[in-house]
Amino acid sequence: MSDTYFSLFSLPQHLVLDTAALEKSFYALSRKLHPDRFASRPAAEQEAALADSSRLNDAYRTLRDPIARTEYLLKLEGVDIEEQSRAATDAAKAAGTAKKQVVPEDLLEEAFELNMQLEEMRAAKKMGEDDPQLRADLLAAKAGFDARMAAAMSGLEALWSQWDSVVDTNDPAARAAARDAMVALLNRRSYLRNLVRDVNESLEP
Repeated sequence: MSDTYFSLFSLPQHLVLDTAALEKSFYALSRKLHPDRFASRPAAEQEAALADSSRLNDAYRTLRDPIARTEYLLKLEGVDIEEQSRAATDAAKAAGTAKKQVVPEDLLEEAFELNMQLEEMRAAKKMGEDDPQLRADLLAAKAGFDARMAAAMSGLEALWSQWDSVVDTNDPAARAAARDAMVALLNRRSYLRNLVRDVNESLEP
């Protein structure tokens, strides 16, 4: 099988992909690798076809999702965001502390304020009380974080086009700048998503 998920589908390592063409290629390759085609072959060939089919499915799932595609490409560039997150989680568990995320500087004050409000909401819920104003404040904060997540997504989309324009050129500095900007936006998006999750959990009955 091919070296990367991109080359598996004969695609360049671009982030703006023709998903319809990707799907068409996936189904064509799936038919070639279907286990029924290898039913009468030796066991080793059957196992190899099964492994190839499994990798094909993984590749398709990854490349059709824009965020997974971005994280996969960054991994090829030497930045494993999932591994970094896992390492941070493991370190926190070993130390018996909460996992620390890097807070974007422009969100420091809001994140601090939000955590105070979340503590108030948890305390009120334990007492069986409801604070309409606090609930309204949390919903307003959530709306703000949702808007920032949408902005981060728009920023990522712009960076995908930027990446595609520099990836085939011999400009290591531009390539590194696009890569680092994508990492920063992915981490920002992840942090905002966790804030939204915390607010949603606090508002549950």
